Parts: sequence; structure tokens; C-alpha cells
Amino acid sequence: MSFELPPEQTCAAAWYGPEMAKRSDWLMQLDPSEVAEIEAAAKPLAAREADIAAITAQDFPLPTLATRLKARVRDEVLNGRGFLLMRGLPVERWSMREAATAFFGLGCHLGSARSQNGKGHVLGHVQDLGLDVKDPNVRIYQTHERQTYHTDSCDVVGLLCLKTARSGGLSALVSSTTIFNEMHRQRPDLLKLLFEPLATDRRGEVPEGRKPYFEVPVFSWHKGFLTAIYQRQYIDSAQRFADAPRLSPAQIEALDLFDALTNDARLHLFMEFKPGDVQLVHNHTMLHDRTSFVDWPEPERRRHLLRLWLAASEARPLPETFAQRYGTVTVGDRGGIIVRGTRLQAPLEAA
Repeated sequence: MSFELPPEQTCAAAWYGPEMAKRSDWLMQLDPSEVAEIEAAAKPLAAREADIAAITAQDFPLPTLATRLKARVRDEVLNGRGFLLMRGLPVERWSMREAATAFFGLGCHLGSARSQNGKGHVLGHVQDLGLDVKDPNVRIYQTHERQTYHTDSCDVVGLLCLKTARSGGLSALVSSTTIFNEMHRQRPDLLKLLFEPLATDRRGEVPEGRKPYFEVPVFSWHKGFLTAIYQRQYIDSAQRFADAPRLSPAQIEALDLFDALTNDARLHLFMEFKPGDVQLVHNHTMLHDRTSFVDWPEPERRRHLLRLWLAASEARPLPETFAQRYGTVTVGDRGGIIVRGTRLQAPLEAA
């Protein structure tokens, strides 16, 4: 039987950037009492240098904020538009340990932190490390280059802005659901090809017993949910492996149309981070990007974000094929990168 495309999606995740930019319901401003709750939980842990990677929600009590935050993430991130910006953390008065503890503690109320690389970092540092983007084993967030629109290997990615660049480094979001709808209208023949498995490079971080690439379709339709996973550079670089399935001209045309839609000003949304902002993004319905940036010459002023990859406890079901990348598709215990010798840790500086 020939494959039939799912219908066009009419859910809240199918938004367009210019319309979304006019709204403010995606902004969650913390009030002083909520900030006080966070500080009351974080400061004692930081003072005794508690192992951040071992912190649980029970260790980080948030008497009123936890309920409000979890409800908004469930309704707006997981089941709604796909993102939320929480504003108002006083990072300028916190030490690195206090900021890292506070951010990780907040994340504990939303899900299980996952390893973001082969080193087992459950707390990531997004900084320009001066690495070469052309190196096939370098992840693009470690450079100052534009990332291009992509998903991360988890349910929800969280970013805490500590410091901004001298110029550039804007956050960008686009709805993969809207891209699906646009391709459905314009080129359903090409859209069908994105429901077929494509090889995506693991960039040298290979779990034991796995190939150096995984094969998951860009779009999956499973139990009534449309889910996307995408990183074009890594799809292209997977072609370096002789045993990886070759991309056909039609598949390349489909990927090129997908990319063109991500970069269409009618679709995407830019936002400028402020220190103390926390952005939460649903990887299954959103793609995120960052523009290139020019940093400050002084090391202490340079752009610096902290990152969490979270397995959300109220996440959607995923098809079994995602286990190639996520390890398992078990809700609340999936995603991240685990290789031989990985030990979970939360470093206080990029490494």
C-alpha cells in the first residue's frame, strides 16, 4: 500500500512567526516571591557545594512556582505552541555555582536531565570555544557560527542566558508543524520522502553497539502525534560513511525545501535573550537556531548560556525508531547521549 500523508495540522503548534511576534502570552515573568523561592532552594545547596547532577525535585522545593511552571510547560510547551520564555532570574548577583544549581533545580521539576554529550554533561555550557565548525567531530554550539535550524535529542531543551554577545547571537524558532503544513500544500510528493529514514551523523559520539549514524525519518506520525527530528548538517555529513544510505536527488530536493521554509520570514520568529531569561523549547514540534555572533574581547564578558536536555514526565509517545537516538522511547527516561565510559556530571565551566 502506498503511504498516505497525515492531514494538515490545526493545533496550537502550527504557528507563523510574524503573528507570534505580536503576542506576549509566551513570556512568563517571574515575580519577586517566585525569585525568592528559587533562591531559598538554590543558595543552601550551592553553599555546601552539593553535586548538581544529583539534585532532585525533592532537594529543590518550590512551594508555589513548581505548580505554575509545570502547568505552563505542560499546556504551552508540550501540548501548545511549543515554547515558553521565563524572565527574571537575577543571574547578575549569582555565582556560577548558584546559577547552575538554580537552573538545574528548576529543570528537576520539569523532567529528568539527560546527557548532552559523550562526557555525560547533564548541564551544558553554550560558548564559543574557538573550535572549527568544519571538523566533523565538533558540535556547532561550540563555535560562534550560525547553528541553522535543528532539534536536540530530548523532549525539551532549556537555555539560561547568563551573558550576551557583543552583537548577534539571536535565538530563532520555527514550527516543524507549520513546515509540514506548507510542504503538504506545496509539494506533498517531497513531503512523503521525509517520512522515510535518513542517516544522521552522530559526530563521533557513538553509543556502544551502534553505527556512527542513526536512521530516523525527519517526520513521524505516531498515535496521532506529528513529531520531527532534524539537523541538516549532520544529515549531509553522514554521507561520509560508506555504508550510510545515499541521499537521492529527490531527497535532497525535499531537504532543500524544508530548509527554505525554516528560513522563510513568514514562518520563523527571532527573540533576543536578556541575562536571566530561560527558554524552554519542545523539540518534537519546534526547531531552534542561533544567529552567528561577535563576542566581547574580555573573557569574563563573553556570551554564555547554560543548557538542559530534559525527558519530560508528561511527554508524548514516540515511535520505536527514535530508540536509535534516544536509547529508549520510555516516557520520562529517554534521550541524551550515552557512550562507553559516560559518567553523568554537571561541570561549572565548558569542557
